[in-house]
Amino acid sequence: MLETTFTTDSGSVRVLDAMAFAAGQRRHDLGFDSPHELLRSVEGVAGTVELSMELSPRPEYGLVRPLFRREGKGGHVFGATPMAVRAGVPVEIDDATMRASFSLGSGERAGFSLRFAPPDTRRPPLPTAAERVAERIGDTAEAWRSWEAEHDIYEGPHRELVRMSTRVLKGLTYRPTGAIVAAPTTSLPETVGGERNWDYRFSWIRDSSLTIEALYIGACSDEAAEFVSFMTSSAGGRAGEGSLQIMYGIGGEHDLSERELPHLSGWRESRPVRVGNGAWGQTQLDVYGELLNSIHLYRDRLRELHPEIQAFAADLADTAARRWMERGAGMWEMRGEPSHHVSSKVLCWTALDRAVKLAPRLGEHARPEQWSAERERIRDAVLTRGWSEQRQAYAQSFDSDELDAAALLMPLVGFLPATDPRMRSTIEAIARDLTEDGLVLRYRTEGDGPGADGLSGEEGTFVICSFWLVSCLAKAGEVERAEVLFDRVAGYANELGLLAEEIDTASGEMLGNFPQAFSHIGLITSAWELDQARARAG
Repeated sequence: MLETTFTTDSGSVRVLDAMAFAAGQRRHDLGFDSPHELLRSVEGVAGTVELSMELSPRPEYGLVRPLFRREGKGGHVFGATPMAVRAGVPVEIDDATMRASFSLGSGERAGFSLRFAPPDTRRPPLPTAAERVAERIGDTAEAWRSWEAEHDIYEGPHRELVRMSTRVLKGLTYRPTGAIVAAPTTSLPETVGGERNWDYRFSWIRDSSLTIEALYIGACSDEAAEFVSFMTSSAGGRAGEGSLQIMYGIGGEHDLSERELPHLSGWRESRPVRVGNGAWGQTQLDVYGELLNSIHLYRDRLRELHPEIQAFAADLADTAARRWMERGAGMWEMRGEPSHHVSSKVLCWTALDRAVKLAPRLGEHARPEQWSAERERIRDAVLTRGWSEQRQAYAQSFDSDELDAAALLMPLVGFLPATDPRMRSTIEAIARDLTEDGLVLRYRTEGDGPGADGLSGEEGTFVICSFWLVSCLAKAGEVERAEVLFDRVAGYANELGLLAEEIDTASGEMLGNFPQAFSHIGLITSAWELDQARARAG
């Protein structure tokens, strides 16, 4: 929901926008049976304000100028994307665009509703009557409050920031299946005018697993069971044999083929605009660890694991044990040559570590001795081949000297304590050599060396990586330094408390898709790590 107040020389008006839930829906049921309806209520606050409304539906990413017919107090959009509109003021439609001009005085109100229905629905979409829009918005607000009242568990000093971030993560959850999208947008650029523009409207195992972990801290999430079920069914109950992809569509779709939309100029001329994401076919070995870590975290709330989930969890561990020596694209989905990414190995270690701990709940599928032995082989390989003497830090990939912010995950998943001398040196190397104005980059993009990601241009500082540094500093006992960095990163949120994927420290602008689950995950988890560090310090 969004409330906006507009002030003019003649007065002011308040605009309330909401995406409706099913009428009367409350608490854990939020998101089922969505009416696919956008509501807007405009209310005069003071004086008299002249307003205009314009609605130009352009389905299929702007390719279609649909038939838009005026009907009664609104209109109907025909074609493959049928929609209907109701308006509380007289409207006119010309050239597939609805327009209205009206004025509101203090206490006067006008309602608008836009509703979509799939073309195979027998009945046409029927939006909320204009005079009932304010009531339906109030019902939607109460629905959100009921969910938060049932799930709000974080009591730390950053309570309001964490509450806002948990709302964002809940909003990115597709309730009918349990899928969690990385962001609700596509092709907002990582560099204005550049090519690093991606479609994030899918459910990544990595992003979704970390979302579930963050909700464990901030909202006592009931969504974990649905997410685990979604991933198990999407993968056909198997992790091996090429069954487990690194991401799926919100309905469990596998084919997420990437294409460009040349008829669109992109945000601030940032081409290409992309639909789909080619990363769906990549090898990313970190996903086994992220998924098993979330299952382990929620082991008590998941209660008795279904036999299919037992088999799936064991298969995740078996696949990590079998494949950890392979090269891959890494968690940053690099489009250059596959590499032995250290973070991928560390997350395979995590997969086996959590599987060993879950073994008593995996029934006949448990193989703790084999998993434990392979876990130690991974650890030895990372500690030897992952260390760069030149940088005095754990590197991006085996036998390289490139830095990567993903090394900050090592203390966060329990691979090494933040106080370990080599880990401490790694934290300082990243803070010193992989930052811009104190905020953390994922890796250096310039040059054609081992760190090259196969793409031209640069990107901004990565919000979750900066929060990872906060967490590592807190774990290392540098609470004051961690708090300063936390406040700085969180301070880049916009007036609604929302964070994008990246920050351009030179301009202060946010970059990349928005709002970004990763960024709000980082805020929640680093706030919690700060709380733990303060408690340890007494």
